[in-house]
Amino acid sequence: MNVNNKPHAEREDYYMNTLTPILAGVGTTTLTGLDWIAIGAYFTVLLVVAWSAITKEKDTAADYFLAGRNLGWWLIGASIFASNIGSEHIVGLAGSGAKDGVALAHYEFHAWCLLVLAWVFVPFYARSLVFTMPEFLERRFCTRSRYVLSIVSLLTFIVSKIAVGIFAGGVVFGALLPELQINIGGAVIDSFWIGSVLVVVLTGLYTMLGGMRAVAYNDAVQVVVLIIGSALLTIYGLIQLGGWGELRRLCGSEMFNLWKPLIPAGVEATWAPVWDKNAAGETVRQAWYFNQNFPWLGMAICAPVIGLWYWCTDQYIVQRALGAPNERVARQGSIFAAILKLFPVYLFIIPGLICFALVKSDKVPGLSAAFAADPKAAQAAFPLMVEHLLPPGLRGIVVAGLLSALMGSLAGVFNACSTLFTVDIYEKLRPKASQHEIVRMGRIATAVMVLIALLWIPVVKGAEGLYNYLQAVQGYLAPPIFVVFFFGVFWKRLNAAGCFWAMVVGFVLGVFRMLVDTPAMLIKDFHYPHGSFFWIINNINFQYFSILITLVSAVVMIAVSYATAAPDYAAIKSLTFGTATDHDRHQTRQSWGWQEFAGSAFVLAAIVAGYLYFRG
Repeated sequence: MNVNNKPHAEREDYYMNTLTPILAGVGTTTLTGLDWIAIGAYFTVLLVVAWSAITKEKDTAADYFLAGRNLGWWLIGASIFASNIGSEHIVGLAGSGAKDGVALAHYEFHAWCLLVLAWVFVPFYARSLVFTMPEFLERRFCTRSRYVLSIVSLLTFIVSKIAVGIFAGGVVFGALLPELQINIGGAVIDSFWIGSVLVVVLTGLYTMLGGMRAVAYNDAVQVVVLIIGSALLTIYGLIQLGGWGELRRLCGSEMFNLWKPLIPAGVEATWAPVWDKNAAGETVRQAWYFNQNFPWLGMAICAPVIGLWYWCTDQYIVQRALGAPNERVARQGSIFAAILKLFPVYLFIIPGLICFALVKSDKVPGLSAAFAADPKAAQAAFPLMVEHLLPPGLRGIVVAGLLSALMGSLAGVFNACSTLFTVDIYEKLRPKASQHEIVRMGRIATAVMVLIALLWIPVVKGAEGLYNYLQAVQGYLAPPIFVVFFFGVFWKRLNAAGCFWAMVVGFVLGVFRMLVDTPAMLIKDFHYPHGSFFWIINNINFQYFSILITLVSAVVMIAVSYATAAPDYAAIKSLTFGTATDHDRHQTRQSWGWQEFAGSAFVLAAIVAGYLYFRG
């Protein structure tokens, strides 16, 4: 989401607009004793599940980081989905549905990227038996590329995913228990700080003790609660509204139009840039200085690149597939995750449309009053519906699901960070370390991540516009990773030098853009001189700049590779399509089953059906 083209006053912090209203009023007016019992029961189940996973753990790196490579397909799929879906994701999608209709369904229909993981990358990951993505990159290219990716990934996790999780935890607890305060030596600690610390410490504790197994089993429970709770909210809303037909009638074709954000009127059959009006009312060509958050050209090119990076090469996601006992289970788990990824469109975005329709029809006076009182109430569509539609007990289950979504995402990043540091850095420095020492260092690394998260809370709380800035981080850092993994697997001639310099140049471009954006995001009323070089860089839509980084990284990788010696193909046997052996191909074909083909066909059919249905 690019907000750099907007005035500073319009770049309001995402969480203050979308997560602050989470359960606002719910915690003080409508949560009943039955709701609190449901919340308590849910977290008791999570505690029992986590403890069960901890007691099963063996003192080996494979068990701690990859659950002994013994995760079932359903656990892998559920854990991938739970890692992706956080509280801010749920509430943000519903808010977008209430405000803009189904526009953000584009990102949810990226479920097809998980099929690429299942069918293209899983065979290589399974054969190599790696623990991390940087380790795979080392085997394909060189050690220094592994170090570059490890360090960049760790920094990205810390400043993005961890920051998102701790802030969300504080806001959710602040809304649930606004009166909660602790007085220490005259210093009053409010519910935001208490919530942030509790979420970080509790999540870090079960991640540190139970490793990947505890994370995966808790994720499985969380997914069930999330889906059931959100499905009930959707059903209650449709019943109150009068059915799906009434929803379509009240929302109109515009809100059910998934194609409009991609292809604006007037450019349906061209790649021409869009023309628009500037602040002075003058007609301007919006090619580079594009005031839309999601320009159609960026969505068509950049979004798939980011999606393929995230779902196929990011340690945060792929670590679950690495925990499978074999190639077939890893593929089945990835396909199951793709099926689950279809749910947010109907369980998180559609409730937003239902909320809009209920307000428009005035069938729920409480909702209408909330929207009349606050022009930004659409951003709180999900919690408002929880408050006004669900009966006691069910309301508590949905609240628990929101909190668990938050903890699930945070647990996933803690586990990914500890794995990256321990396997890619510590084990390299201490190659003779015992299994016990490696596991101990994994726990220490998790504890350090928790400490960093706690120290990061003041930065997160005080930084205006932080989430909007973080949205662009992946657009700036992902392209070189996408290039080296995809080109590396499909193109055996590309070598270590090409990979290394593609990553270095790509990351330098991405970090440069981040540094240019930072003052405009964090300093009130900061502006670069109009028309200056930095103003131009700051005003290029982040998706366009991401495409630029992708192209530059690809050119550098190819040029450097062909300017230097070809790789030793024997050393990269089984790591590319061109060096895969007949035995590799036979093993992969033997792992295919009709279930995987049927599941993949279902995902693709559901995506195509979604695009055809949501066409306005």
